[in-house]
Amino acid sequence: MRRSVAGQAGPLGEGGRRAPLYRENRSGMMSALVERHPRFGSSKAGPLSGIRVVELAGLAPGPFACMVLADLGADVVSIERVGSDGEVVSPRGTSGATDVLGRGRPAIGLDLKSAAGRQSAERLIGYADVLIEGFRPGVIGRLGLGPHSCLAANPGLIYGRITGWGQHGPLAQVAGHDVNYIAVAGALHPVGRAHQPPVPPVNLLGDFAGGGLLIVVGVLAALVERQRSGCGQVVDAAMVDGAALLTAFLHGARASGHWNDERGTNLVDTVRPFYDVYETSDGGHMAVGAIESAFYAEFLARLELDAATLPSQHDPAGWPALREAFAAAFRTRTQRAWTTIFEQGDGCVSPVLSLDEAPAHPHNQQRGTFITVDGVVQPAPAPRFSRTSPSSPRAGFTGEIAEILASWRRAAEGNSTVIKRGDTE
Repeated sequence: MRRSVAGQAGPLGEGGRRAPLYRENRSGMMSALVERHPRFGSSKAGPLSGIRVVELAGLAPGPFACMVLADLGADVVSIERVGSDGEVVSPRGTSGATDVLGRGRPAIGLDLKSAAGRQSAERLIGYADVLIEGFRPGVIGRLGLGPHSCLAANPGLIYGRITGWGQHGPLAQVAGHDVNYIAVAGALHPVGRAHQPPVPPVNLLGDFAGGGLLIVVGVLAALVERQRSGCGQVVDAAMVDGAALLTAFLHGARASGHWNDERGTNLVDTVRPFYDVYETSDGGHMAVGAIESAFYAEFLARLELDAATLPSQHDPAGWPALREAFAAAFRTRTQRAWTTIFEQGDGCVSPVLSLDEAPAHPHNQQRGTFITVDGVVQPAPAPRFSRTSPSSPRAGFTGEIAEILASWRRAAEGNSTVIKRGDTE
């Protein structure tokens, strides 16, 4: 089913607000498209099929990492705490379809402070290939589930640890959040405009890129190494390390004299008017990245500006005049109009889409970049595989420890079975 396109009767929506460039029916219009999309396999598959992962549930980076592993076909089980009513309690405060980070895997409730709860966890870990935890240093060890005891019982285990500051160092035991880790890593300082404070880029750099994706890379590398050595190991992923790693390009540019340590004065941090964001007549925005001369020439042509009447592209003295010319031009049309003008060319201009608009963009639709799981729109698994495409993920659900243990025991004995709700021994 095609999505309707908003704003055909005019550029502004109700109350004078900008009508969405793309309007998504978030009640399930995407589901039929997703079920048929060729990028997904027809059954539980994926390149990590057969890999068993225990997640000691936490916030942000750990669940994200385990979501990615489950998306790629790993058999992941999330151990969460038990509430006073005996129900599983997610630390993320949500469950089912709206807990997007919990998709693709069952959650079981165990009281890890009790002997029975620890024994059940130890049995699961004994069958696991990977364990991922995200607590402060020392917390899991005091529960008897630290790396030494787990690797002693299961020498092939990959024990993944995610923390903000790492397992050692002066700040190891200090509380913090994404913004703190990226601040100390040097990844926050460059983000923002000149003469203004740094702007926290949501919690994408520390929690998800510098933490969640980093532990996924580490776990996969350790699994490859295990094929040679037969041994497990501990993977220590600190968000401060991961955020610092993301600045490698900037450090190289700084050393070669191509990056200033002053915010908003560099090629891709808004000082150049041909790499910035501009407002349209209806309050939308267009992202401009016309750096190369050929792209810049097309950018000017589609903006209907004559290069002969403008300052040179790379003359800093002329940048204020260029910026005003670009801003004035973009203010003459709606976001929809500029999108139509630029979408099939090489002017390097794109509409800035909201979370609600992005899933309905035709490019994202055609590629299946977003999916709907039980009525909740969310990003699809990535990357893509030519032979071992994973199945479309299901929403997270409550599992039964006995069923999961039986399934993992059979898998360990070479008779692998897929965990399904309702299975019995």
